[in-house]
Amino acid sequence: MTAFLTVFLSVFLAELGDKTQLATLLFSADGTRSKLVVFTAAAGALIASTALAVALGAAAERWLSALPLKLIAGLGFLAIGAFMIGEHVMRGA
Repeated sequence: MTAFLTVFLSVFLAELGDKTQLATLLFSADGTRSKLVVFTAAAGALIASTALAVALGAAAERWLSALPLKLIAGLGFLAIGAFMIGEHVMRGA
């Protein structure tokens, strides 16, 4: 149960306010679209992208130890954060 909660909270918090959530919000705000269709399509897309991530992670596990995977993931998040901060500074916002 601890692993489930750790993954759930990590992914949930990472997804809050991201481009995917904003796109889903905009589709849902369109009065011509069924909210059930928007929810089902967005949930299906997230399930498919998560399945791909899990499959790639499982394949990567065969060639890399857990430490490099965590290091690579951490560096990736740092790079994304640095890019976002740099973009914010360059725009002067």
